[in-house]
Amino acid sequence: MRQLAEQTKVVEKWRGLEKKVAEMAELIPLAEEDASLEAEIEAEIEKVSSRLNELELERAFSSEYDARNAILAIHAGAGGTESQDWAQMLLRMYLRWAERRGYQAEILDISPGEEAGVKSTVIEVKGDYACGYLKSEHGVHRLVRLSPFDSDHARHTSFALVEVMPEAEADVDVKIEPDDLKVDVFRSSGPGGQHMQKTSSAVRLTHLPTALTVTCQSERSQRQNKEIALRILQSRLLELELTKRDEERAKLKGKRIAASWGNQIRSYVLHPYKMVKDHRTDYQTSNAEVVLDGELDGFITAYLRASLGREE
Repeated sequence: MRQLAEQTKVVEKWRGLEKKVAEMAELIPLAEEDASLEAEIEAEIEKVSSRLNELELERAFSSEYDARNAILAIHAGAGGTESQDWAQMLLRMYLRWAERRGYQAEILDISPGEEAGVKSTVIEVKGDYACGYLKSEHGVHRLVRLSPFDSDHARHTSFALVEVMPEAEADVDVKIEPDDLKVDVFRSSGPGGQHMQKTSSAVRLTHLPTALTVTCQSERSQRQNKEIALRILQSRLLELELTKRDEERAKLKGKRIAASWGNQIRSYVLHPYKMVKDHRTDYQTSNAEVVLDGELDGFITAYLRASLGREE
């Protein structure tokens, strides 16, 4: 039923565009007699053209999981406090991007840094084709800036790894046997209040057949942390299965990438000049502040168009 609903939406979009084109075709002869209609028709043609570009772009959503919600994980890489602060900047960027698109974004888990920023965080982004759009963000992101944590205000380079996974449907996409799951509980670390630090509410799940481990400590309740950890684990297992099915192309993740030099997909330079450049598509902009405020559509569109070109 979910697949039927998704396909029905696609058909309705194209039928709506087809109807609009037919209406304009009827108006064009009238415009030849009434010049006042010409501007109106030109405006409608612009709208239809823009909508057509969007629908053509959606052809890049070839995976059956592209229409789903996305689980996005951010991990601070090499660089200590600098990278942890960079991971937090990326977290804000993706939350703002989701807000701009009208998507819902929820932080499922967060591990604060010692001095600033975050060591890692996991968010869920809900909306049509959230996973399809965000898959362009998977990889290492590099930041170059004057350090706010360096007394000499020297230039630093920081890295963070972004992972994007489709949200898994329990017992449909992934079935986890109870005997395959090891559950450990422990006290939460970092900020969170006296209750979190005095009770064993944090949960670590280990999937024994694959050795995948997921930790969640953001909620006060052990039960809530276990439920969230299980959702994240299911998405990681689904991603692992999809990667096995399509190792050659590795559309969803491929092999794990080290968050360090030489592996970045995108660079964000704030000093000595300002520029954000995607190394896969060569798309770039000098308006780095707007990008960090969530304006990612140019980069996402360039990536999806490049994906279409590779498939064709």
